[in-house]
Amino acid sequence: MNTVMRAQKSGFAHVAWEKVQSKYDVVQAHEALEWVKEMIGEQFDTSGDMDNVYNQLKDGRKLCQLMNSIVPNSIPKINNGENSFKLMENIARFVQAAKIYGLTDAETFQTVDLYEKLNLHQVIVCLFALGRKAQKQGLRGLGPKESDKNERSFSAETLKQGNMVISTQYGYNKGATQSGMNFGNTRHM
Repeated sequence: MNTVMRAQKSGFAHVAWEKVQSKYDVVQAHEALEWVKEMIGEQFDTSGDMDNVYNQLKDGRKLCQLMNSIVPNSIPKINNGENSFKLMENIARFVQAAKIYGLTDAETFQTVDLYEKLNLHQVIVCLFALGRKAQKQGLRGLGPKESDKNERSFSAETLKQGNMVISTQYGYNKGATQSGMNFGNTRHM
């Protein structure tokens, strides 16, 4: 059995690690695992507690199967066995395939975030982002629907009229001044 050994953090590193861990949401993690289960057609425990999420996803196999269910043959070789490097390679292949599918760096995670259980929140963020992208492609998605780009084009005349408007952000307030204002008593000599 592969167990993760971490050195005890102290000081600022401990505070930062606790902040990352506090973002983890058990309900979201459960929703993400339910979605993975439906997409790959495999039965497994979908409780959202950190230990279960880690145990279900740490070898990267389910993640690779998920990516292949969204984009067939996007990960042609899924490693089996218990070799740590091979299992980490599965996770890295999933992340790379997710980026090719359209996820940004902010939406993905580092291999160690999952394999060493450092930031499972980011793993769940990645699954939700992947679910939004899949939903946009007509597949069963996860989370809210991704918005469409709403580009607008204005004529030169409309843009010129917009430049003529004086915004109150520039300090214009109809000629009001502070003249005549008197705060407190005047100085008597």
